[in-house]
Amino acid sequence: MRTALITGSAGFIGHHVAAAFGQAGYDVTRVDTRTPGDPVDARDYFRENSTPFDVVVHCAAVVGGRKVVIGDPLAHAHNLEIDAALFAWARRARPGRVVYFSSSCAYPVRLARAGKHLHEDDITWPPAAGMMPDELYGWTKLTGELLARTAQDDGVMVSVVRPFSVYGPGVADGFAVKGFARQIATRTDPIEIWGDDRQVRDFIHVDDVSRAVLAMVEQGIDGPVNLGTGAGTSLRVLALRMAAAAGYSPRVKVNPGLPSGVPRLVADPARLHQFCPPQVALGGHVALAAGA
Repeated sequence: MRTALITGSAGFIGHHVAAAFGQAGYDVTRVDTRTPGDPVDARDYFRENSTPFDVVVHCAAVVGGRKVVIGDPLAHAHNLEIDAALFAWARRARPGRVVYFSSSCAYPVRLARAGKHLHEDDITWPPAAGMMPDELYGWTKLTGELLARTAQDDGVMVSVVRPFSVYGPGVADGFAVKGFARQIATRTDPIEIWGDDRQVRDFIHVDDVSRAVLAMVEQGIDGPVNLGTGAGTSLRVLALRMAAAAGYSPRVKVNPGLPSGVPRLVADPARLHQFCPPQVALGGHVALAAGA
């Protein structure tokens, strides 16, 4: 039986990825500090073990949405520690393949502000002058991708994915879908949006993310690959669509004092469409259920 190690397996994306690999017939080992009854820090696991899994999907990270991206630099230091431990272990243990979760925040802010669909080749090595990623979090993901490249140079098979705005059952606090769902559940009027309601994001369902990761492993695709749909939706449109699905029509207010991020993050999904096109359409009922 093929074996898979999923770090961050108690988290939003990690939980769904672990389930997808289990359903595909893998013997799945789960590592997370929040695993009930058996909490394990991925850094400790990588120091103490050398099992050569067929697949390692690395989802372990300190998360929390835009508030963490902007306001918690220590969290990013922890993420770098976790990534460094992963790739040091991979060079020692030689797993069949590592899947590294980067982020759309790794893309240059200048391109996001320009309103273009972001293509994987928009990130160059070394990064071009003036093409800075989104906050310190973006820098940590770029650094993680560089660690992935060095591991590849040492013979480790690595797939890099760059997810955009992932939603679905169990989505974490701090993300727009979850925040809207909580307000809608209490029929809040007006619905509050952080920063600017014109922000545009590319929402992809976590089931499509899990399918894409599994397909990359099965087909030996190194990436990087954007995990997005290519369709941009403003936060105002999303909030009102979710409210309409719940049967009411609230007003919308913005809170410019809360973090908002870049104006637009939308993927060019051409590479993803070559092997695993997204199947779940963004709908108000889907988003509402995802954030509840």
